[in-house]
Amino acid sequence: MKFFQKQLLTIASFSILLLAGCKSKTTNEEKAPLVPLEDFFKNADKSGWQISPDGESISYLSPHMGHTNVFVRKITDSVGTPVTHDSVRNIYNYQWKGNRILYLQDVGGDENYQLFSVSMDGKDQKALTPFPKVRTGILNDLRYVPGKEKEILITMNKRDARFFDPYSINIETGETKVVYQNDKNFDSWFTDHAGVIRIASKTDGVNTTFYHRATETAPFDSLLTTNYKESFAIQFFTFDNKNLYVATNIGRDKTAVVEYDLAARKEIKEIYTNPDYDVDGLGYSPKRKVLEAVYFTSWKSEEHFLDKEAEADYNKMKEKFKGYEIGIYGNNNEEDKFIVWTGNDKMPSKFYFYDKKSGDTKFLAEGRPWLKEGDMASMKAVEYKSRDGLTIHGYLTLPKGVEAKNLPVVINPHGGPWARDVWGFNNEVQFLANRGYAVLQMNFRGSTGYGKEFWLKGNKQWGKTMQDDISDGVAYLIKEGIADPKRVAIYGASYGGYATLAGITFTPDLYCCAVDYVGVSNMFTFMKTIPPYWEPYKAMFYEMVGDPVKDSALLAAASPVFFVDKIKVPLFIAQGANDPRVNKAESDQVVEALKKRGIEVEYMVKDDEGHGFANEKNSIDFYTAMEKFFAKHLARLKEEVKK
Repeated sequence: MKFFQKQLLTIASFSILLLAGCKSKTTNEEKAPLVPLEDFFKNADKSGWQISPDGESISYLSPHMGHTNVFVRKITDSVGTPVTHDSVRNIYNYQWKGNRILYLQDVGGDENYQLFSVSMDGKDQKALTPFPKVRTGILNDLRYVPGKEKEILITMNKRDARFFDPYSINIETGETKVVYQNDKNFDSWFTDHAGVIRIASKTDGVNTTFYHRATETAPFDSLLTTNYKESFAIQFFTFDNKNLYVATNIGRDKTAVVEYDLAARKEIKEIYTNPDYDVDGLGYSPKRKVLEAVYFTSWKSEEHFLDKEAEADYNKMKEKFKGYEIGIYGNNNEEDKFIVWTGNDKMPSKFYFYDKKSGDTKFLAEGRPWLKEGDMASMKAVEYKSRDGLTIHGYLTLPKGVEAKNLPVVINPHGGPWARDVWGFNNEVQFLANRGYAVLQMNFRGSTGYGKEFWLKGNKQWGKTMQDDISDGVAYLIKEGIADPKRVAIYGASYGGYATLAGITFTPDLYCCAVDYVGVSNMFTFMKTIPPYWEPYKAMFYEMVGDPVKDSALLAAASPVFFVDKIKVPLFIAQGANDPRVNKAESDQVVEALKKRGIEVEYMVKDDEGHGFANEKNSIDFYTAMEKFFAKHLARLKEEVKK
């Protein structure tokens, strides 16, 4: 059963939910106590629960040797044993294969992941792909393929840093074999249910061509070509391995799930479409060979069931955990034992073991038991109009027990930018709300999930209408009386970091201070330093963001580094030295320029981090500095700001 193991596309959409009581200036809630900063940002106590394929053991992530590691225990036991012992970086991405644990780990945040394998007793650890500057990914774990108990399919860019080739690898010995001699420089691969690569694709950045072969020995023939504006996201093969289930927006605005006939080379059946939102993905049962649910996101994650048995299991859990969102995942091969996640905007996670045969649930652990749900703030969905008439959806989190009037506010644009914010527990947002700040997150134009038209409205609009949508969110809060116009800060990471720098350069009077976390500052240097495996997508970047030659004036006008003379508010910048996406030079340029002008700028660089801080100590250092920065420049009295 995989109906809650979502196969994501880009990122989902969400629906309109007007903020109930948004204009109310009173509250009956008690003010929340000050929660220690470390409680928001230290590693979770127990998370990432999974069940072994045979259903006898259970695994989870938990702190060990100062970092998050993998623990294993029998389902009947209550205490787990660490089977990984990483003392340098947290482990996040792991899974079962037979009676072994597989996990991916990089060095210092460089995103060149290596694959490791360890026995479930932790005594036989293997570095399966110990190749420096090579990025490994798992293509297919072959979990349900007979005769492949010790093999998986992986991809590596070992031959050419720009392209990923498929290999089979023995998870006990590390022996690898080339699955396909990739002389065509295909850049992605898709397998059928027998683990055979049947689809490959190649892109020039703007157009993607999909290739198909009927058997493992047949040559690849061109199937179809799509423009980057057209989504053709393969979910998986039909159960007879003849056709494809695809999430696509070809011929429509909203992405839908369809069946695609490989022989006829056309869509033959629409499985599900939503009139308002793109679909996220499609789930199925490998054991029963049925489609179970389609996923989409309105103001929160939702599902449309295609299978009565899956829906019945879900409804049983909903009844048990009223008031919480649920997810059923981490199943064994027999699909009769599961992990159930529950959570909401104020509670990050509780995990339960669910026995389908008996119907019983057993509490396993709470992800962050030190955080009390009653101390957290509610995240409300909101909407407002942009200056040119678009409806912009977002989330507003108000400090608990505080009157929603003339509050200090943190504007928090998301990264991507071709991504979106979602409803749910967010430790950054809860931390800021606990410190007395209202937090507004918005899905500006160019965000994904609202259909093709809304997404494409962001093309070549960095620093322009995309930024206007963020500024209009500030205007919305001021008009509602929620924001103190003199105490509005902006903070974001990655593209959100770019939007932060753009906010204080292009609208210098709008914000009182800013925090830029691994943000782009110079569109020209950013384009030159993208990872080599992004090279095939450079042409798409040029169409969506701007061509450094043809659109040089546009990119220059959108680069905050060229307008640092406009900055007049305090700025705090944080950067990972090994960041492969937003090079350290992006932050260095701004810091150097501001120091020459005598503008106050704080700069934090972590030498063992990449695109965002993964290590607990570094993360806590960053948020501690942020807390002091906002306390000094945002929380001060209005009269002091005016001076």
